[in-house]
Amino acid sequence: MAILGKSKICPFKEDPSLIKKINYKEYKFLKKFITDQGKIIPAHVTGVSAKYQRLITSEIKKARVLALLPFVVDPRNN
Repeated sequence: MAILGKSKICPFKEDPSLIKKINYKEYKFLKKFITDQGKIIPAHVTGVSAKYQRLITSEIKKARVLALLPFVVDPRNN
């Protein structure tokens, strides 16, 4: 017997107003998709669809280049 887990629903499909927040300037919103080490959280964990995960990833990378988000967080600087 297979155990069926809860299927995650993409938050951007539920609330279309969130799509406007996927922008490199909205770094506080993008922080939700980054771990404390600076890694991008995968889509299967967050429940974001592939289309929006690609968009989030590209915007996080833009924000990293402009030094709005860190590439790597140094644990010594807490």
